[in-house]
Amino acid sequence: MQLALAQATLAGAAGEIPVGAVLLKNGVVIAVGRNAPIAEHDPTAHAEIVALRAAALVLGNYRLDDCELFVTLEPCVMCAGAMLNARLQRVVFGAFDPKTGAAGSVLDVFKNTRLNHQTHVQGGLLAVESATLLQNFFKQKRAQHRAVSSPVREDAVRTPDARFSNLSDYPWPPHYISHLPSLQGLRLHYLDLGPIDAPHTYLCLHDAASWSYAFRQMIPELLAAGHRVLAPDLIGFGKSDKPKKESLHTLDWHQQIVSELVEHLDLKNVVLVRQDLNNLFPSIRDSERYRDRRVMPVAPEHVLTSIADEAPFPDQGHRAALRAFASPGLRNKRSGDGS
Repeated sequence: MQLALAQATLAGAAGEIPVGAVLLKNGVVIAVGRNAPIAEHDPTAHAEIVALRAAALVLGNYRLDDCELFVTLEPCVMCAGAMLNARLQRVVFGAFDPKTGAAGSVLDVFKNTRLNHQTHVQGGLLAVESATLLQNFFKQKRAQHRAVSSPVREDAVRTPDARFSNLSDYPWPPHYISHLPSLQGLRLHYLDLGPIDAPHTYLCLHDAASWSYAFRQMIPELLAAGHRVLAPDLIGFGKSDKPKKESLHTLDWHQQIVSELVEHLDLKNVVLVRQDLNNLFPSIRDSERYRDRRVMPVAPEHVLTSIADEAPFPDQGHRAALRAFASPGLRNKRSGDGS
């Protein structure tokens, strides 16, 4: 079940409902699966179905005799039927599903004695851990929905989503937040990817003419190494709201917003990845959260394409941050702040 939870975590990181499955034959893992109906455009791509299909290919047989399936959530009717058709010996699940569960919660397909195969079912294994994954996922989704629906401040503009629709190599689900004290209602966009219990979190800060898209090639490498990745768009950049007044953009303000975001997400052992080759943005001044930090410039091949460079800024009204960070006064303030 721990392996199934790991698959569920990967599903959640990809924006899918976090359900994972592991299938064994004679005690040996032969297949895994995780929810992927959104990514696959397939309503049947539940974790259990993905694992069953993979196992059938491994064994070269649609009958999965002497096999057991572990899944983090009580199976639905579709998955329960597939398990019976596969002739599974045993099914073990984690959290009960009071809305669609077909192993006792809503109905119990497995106890129908008129069926020509009986599969032993056990529920509640690591139920708390499985349920917590789901609860945190939907809590975050609700917060995202509130943020997405948040109104734009009168002194700011918001780039239309259509401006970002044709960008490649940027498949990750957006996260938004607007209730941090320093934001004062402005909406901040950020990526938050990878396991929340990763040993290190890589905080990727773009430079004064860029946004989180610049890290599109680095992010998969960090995720493959098991790290968590946080990549915000600073206010005035990328998918974040853009105040119209240049005077609002101070380095201290941007630093404070990032610090509040890190505090809000309770990040530990942060590794700072800074794109700013000109050292415009100072290192974040924090204490224990950055114990293991390193500053790593983004490689030249990771720079923005011209289309991505222009995407956040459809007109001059969206460019106040660009103008502010290009001003000599702000650069002078940076050089004398001692950070």
